[in-house]
Amino acid sequence: MSLFRNFLNPKSKSDKGQDKVENSDRSKYMPDVKLPTDERFMLNFKNNGGKFLYCESNEELIETFENIMLENDWYEKETCCFDQNLKDKFSDQNLEFTHSGEAAFFLSTCEYLIANDGSILISSNQIKEKKLKELPYNFVILASTSKLVDAIGEGLRGIKFKNKDRIPSNITTIKNFENNKEGDFMSYGSSTKNLYLLLLEDL
Repeated sequence: MSLFRNFLNPKSKSDKGQDKVENSDRSKYMPDVKLPTDERFMLNFKNNGGKFLYCESNEELIETFENIMLENDWYEKETCCFDQNLKDKFSDQNLEFTHSGEAAFFLSTCEYLIANDGSILISSNQIKEKKLKELPYNFVILASTSKLVDAIGEGLRGIKFKNKDRIPSNITTIKNFENNKEGDFMSYGSSTKNLYLLLLEDL
C-alpha cells in the first residue's frame, strides 16, 4: 500500500483527471487498462476535492489527527460524534463531544469507500437519522483499506451482509468536497463538505 504515499504529492497537469492507464504503445483498438481499486479511489477522491491522509499504523493515525486539530484550531472545540468507540479513542484530545450540527467538525467512520466515483458510503450507523446538511461543514472520516470497493452496488451488498438482522437506514454517499462540484443521484440534496479522510492500513 505504499502507492498511497505517492498520491500525497500533487498530480501534474498531464495526469490530472485520468483514471485509466495510458500507454502510447497500445493500439487504440485495445481495451483500456483499468486501474486497481485503491488507485482508482484515490484519483477520483482527490478529483472530488477530498483531503487524503494515509496512515500505516494506529500511532501514525493519532499523530495525523492531532496535526489536523492543530492546523484548524479545533482543540477544545465542540466535536459532533455519535460513535462511542471514536469518543473513547480520542478521549485524551481535549475535545468536547456533542450531537450538535453547530460543532467545529464531524468525526466518524464510514461503511465503504467507493472507487468508481471517489465517494464515501455512510448510513444511520454513522449519522443516525440526520441529513448531511444538518451536520457540520467539516468532516474527519476514519476508514481502513479493507473498506475499499469498486462500485456502490458492492458497498450496498456489504452493508446488507454485515447487518442481516437490521439493515441500517439513511444510506447515502458523500461526494462533494468542493463548492463547485455538482452531486449525482445518490448525493442529491446533500451539501458540500470539507472532508479529511484518514485511511488506516489493515490489509
